[in-house]
Amino acid sequence: MSKTILHGANSRGHADHGWLNSYHTFSFADYHNDERVHFGVLRVLNDDTVAAGRGFGTHSHNNMEIISIPLEGDLEHSDNMGNKTVIRKGDIQVMSAGTGVSHSEYNKHTDKEVKFLQIWVFPKTKNVVPRYDQIRPEFVQNELKQIISPDPSDEGTWIHQDAWFSMGVFDEESETEYKNKKDGNGAYLFVLNGSFEVENQIIQTRDGMGIQDAKTIKIVAKDPESRILIMDIPMKL
Repeated sequence: MSKTILHGANSRGHADHGWLNSYHTFSFADYHNDERVHFGVLRVLNDDTVAAGRGFGTHSHNNMEIISIPLEGDLEHSDNMGNKTVIRKGDIQVMSAGTGVSHSEYNKHTDKEVKFLQIWVFPKTKNVVPRYDQIRPEFVQNELKQIISPDPSDEGTWIHQDAWFSMGVFDEESETEYKNKKDGNGAYLFVLNGSFEVENQIIQTRDGMGIQDAKTIKIVAKDPESRILIMDIPMKL
């Protein structure tokens, strides 16, 4: 029997700093909820909007796998590994902080906002050599596309964790099924836009649903151009 937990969009933590408007699915910064510290190794799922010309100054991370997924606009990244790049909608960025990395992220434009997801995953191995990668997958309508795995030779990019991320855009009433890649893993589904029926529940834009012990997850889009992110992750830290 599968177990589900629903995190509605309106139940998330919220911080409006003027230049940054951020919604937190899990405890982050000044938002703390004892029942929402993490879901398995998924530690942070922030839905960030950065004002025109503003951004995060240089700051440091260690021993965390950090994934950024732009939703609108262009985000300029710079780090002490020598990377200076721009990530745009359709790109996937990963950074293994490992022994320590410093970076900055700025809205590249002075006339429009940038929106992106910031996701943190606890690593399987600590104190690895920091690394950076950025890909631009080719998506096919009504199909899930693997964007992240633990295997550098597999489809998409990779992180230091037994985790698989997939994304897809679906027409109304289009169906797909998802099966976890590894025994003991759970799945966390996050709706980027539109709505889906999952486990006899409707989840809508920016809702999150955690699912454990499901043999197969049936997913049915309920709106045109419904877009979903699936994070297949170990439940044990």
